[in-house]
Amino acid sequence: MPKKPSNPNQWKPATLAVHGRGRLPKPYYAVSTPIVHTSNFYFDTAQEVEEFMRAKGEGRVIREHEYTRYGNPTQQECERKLAAIENAERAVLFSSGMAAVILVLMTYMKQGGHIIFTNDCYRQTRDFAKDFLTKFGMEVSLVDPTAEAIEKGIQPNTNIIFTESPTNPYLRVLDLPAIVKVAKAHKVLTVIDATLATPYNIRPLDMGVDIVIHSATKYLGGHNDLMAGVALGKHDLLTPTYRMQRMIGSTPGPLTCFLLERGLKTFAMRMDHHNRAGFEVARMLEAHPKVEKVWYPGLPSHPDHRIATEQMKGFGSMVSFLVRGDNAQTRRFIDALELFLITPSLGGSESLVTQMSTMSFFDYPEQYRKDIGMVDNLVRLALGLEDVEDLITDLKQALDTV
Repeated sequence: MPKKPSNPNQWKPATLAVHGRGRLPKPYYAVSTPIVHTSNFYFDTAQEVEEFMRAKGEGRVIREHEYTRYGNPTQQECERKLAAIENAERAVLFSSGMAAVILVLMTYMKQGGHIIFTNDCYRQTRDFAKDFLTKFGMEVSLVDPTAEAIEKGIQPNTNIIFTESPTNPYLRVLDLPAIVKVAKAHKVLTVIDATLATPYNIRPLDMGVDIVIHSATKYLGGHNDLMAGVALGKHDLLTPTYRMQRMIGSTPGPLTCFLLERGLKTFAMRMDHHNRAGFEVARMLEAHPKVEKVWYPGLPSHPDHRIATEQMKGFGSMVSFLVRGDNAQTRRFIDALELFLITPSLGGSESLVTQMSTMSFFDYPEQYRKDIGMVDNLVRLALGLEDVEDLITDLKQALDTV
């Protein structure tokens, strides 16, 4: 049997990402978690099935697995480590970040209820809110990403506050303790998508947030090679969401869970690099004459810099900025980049670049894009694990073409 750790609560994120809150025995004395590639798990006798089902109905556990849609050993080990680094009682893995968002909302929405979203949320989250939640009899409000705006938006039937911190693409950082105070005063559930911060840079549960969501596709997986999402929080809050997941079947496969757990082993080291890269590139861009404006929480010029420095350990590797030029000049800059791939997403080993008005908001009317700040010269960088000096050199030579 593995040794029981003396005090895993004092372990740092790098250790928690590798071991969770202690090592568990693995088949064949394997060091890495085996990929349990099976859809179902057999019973030896009919009596064993009856005992299992009876215990299950009574809330007892005599064996853990029967069908991979309900849970899998590879998935379970990954969830254990994710819960440890987020300081959560429980983690539930999903097939994508949006699956996590939608199923958490579906678990706690009420007919005739009201959900507050901040207006800088991920586009697909907002589209789900206004295009689908309203079909189920929900009221939806979009408010500015501040505690004051959220409090003003609360109605007698409000039961969920959903936001992100930092937001995408303007990287607004919310005052989470202030939002929690407002939510508790009105007995409202708080749900935070903290994908851009990661558990390395911010721990919303420690500040009183109820449920935290991550697109594990991004920094947690870290290599642009998997799709997954995770919701974390207290057992009693996530058990209903787990039951919803069992029915809908948005469960990640064993190979995905294996890749995600493998990514977690280098999570802390990667985040150190991501934080340094983001800060150095943001400083360079802010000082560059071909750049009109930069959004990065680590810069004093960012509107939420004070809140970010109080709440965050680091500021990540996403940087948004305006090229000093029109649509044609912005495209010329993007096309001149040598190390950046033109594609959405973030948090992986390769650096990525997005022109927001065309990549993510192309199907929106032009005036609406302008109204929400998706102008043609807005560029979002998702810095990878390349040498920071090489990234800066590449950005400078591309800006020289503007």
